[in-house]
Amino acid sequence: MKGTVATKEETKKNGALTERKEQPLFNVLQHEMNRLFEDFKHNLNFTQPAWLEPLAEFHAKMDVKDNEKEIVVTAELPGVELEDIEVYVRGGGLVIKGEKKEEKEVKEEGFYRSERTYGSFFRRIPLPCDIEGEHIGATYKAGVLKVVLPKAKEEVKGQKKIEVKAG
Repeated sequence: MKGTVATKEETKKNGALTERKEQPLFNVLQHEMNRLFEDFKHNLNFTQPAWLEPLAEFHAKMDVKDNEKEIVVTAELPGVELEDIEVYVRGGGLVIKGEKKEEKEVKEEGFYRSERTYGSFFRRIPLPCDIEGEHIGATYKAGVLKVVLPKAKEEVKGQKKIEVKAG
């Protein structure tokens, strides 16, 4: 048949080890290319090149520290304005969400460049214990959000919005 290729497929049918099947050439080629890219990505620990970073989705980098009295969550949110951040506790987790809006404009003689970057983020951090809802504190200073969650014996019911104050 034109445009097909015979491939081997291992089976244990009637003692035979291999069986030949006809498959369209394009399907075989696509399967091999997908396998090669997956092998490349997994075996070489492929990471995204630096020049692709501006095209990537914005991800808030976070640290979570747990001690005897409290849980402290620190999130790096460079370029995010205080009014674009929302923090709350719900369903046994801390939710941090917001939007990054960045505009750059350069005007020089014979040259003009305007760039706009928008992206939203959403992170939910499961809390390992109950927290004291009335004493949760959050501050935002120089692109870093810090949320302090005091541990408690009583669980926060429903959703508790947390006011973020400028640090």
